Amino acid sequence: MKSNREILTSMLHTVQMGQTGIRCIMDNAVKTDLKAELKDQLREYDMLEKETLQVAQNMGLELKNLYPALETMSNVMSKMQLIGGDADSKIAGMLIQGNTRGMILGLKNLRKAANIQPQVQALAQKIINRENMNIQKSQPFL
Repeated sequence: MKSNREILTSMLHTVQMGQTGIRCIMDNAVKTDLKAELKDQLREYDMLEKETLQVAQNMGLELKNLYPALETMSNVMSKMQLIGGDADSKIAGMLIQGNTRGMILGLKNLRKAANIQPQVQALAQKIINRENMNIQKSQPFL
């Protein structure tokens, strides 16, 4: 069973990976509407990060940020995946894959939660819903 701290940490890492991934690929987007979508998703992740940290603080919990090595690895992998071909389609595919991983992790965490606080559950569901929305919004760029 997962504690509120474990679930909040996982949520924080999910949104930080989303931020990292988007920042790695944002400059490679060609279409104006894809650039706008990337900015929108990044803005959402920034708000979700702040909200996650605020919920943790309100509960008296301190969370550890994403490991810097994961950010570096994500940057290298993203750049490699963008070599050759339709950059926008590749970006959309990476967004969908990342959001799907985040959604799956969030759902698994909720199912493994023990005595989860209502505000933690609500925030976890909000992140899952956002991940799903991001998948839908990225599909037209494939």
